[in-house]
Amino acid sequence: MPAKAERVVVHSSSALTSSRSRGGASAPGYLGAAYRELTAPENASVVRAIAFFGVAVAFLTSSWREFLLPPI
Repeated sequence: MPAKAERVVVHSSSALTSSRSRGGASAPGYLGAAYRELTAPENASVVRAIAFFGVAVAFLTSSWREFLLPPI
């Protein structure tokens, strides 16, 4: 008895691109992946530390840094 023939369907890249542009499900883009990584629980402490550092640098380079000086 001969073996069953398997049918393989091959899609071209232009067909995949056109189906995505029509509202089909697609993989998240660069910004979506970056947002997902930034909001991941295992990255929370690193994201907080970088945000705190950015706020501190912005504060110390502004005119508000004068509030840290003791009165003379």
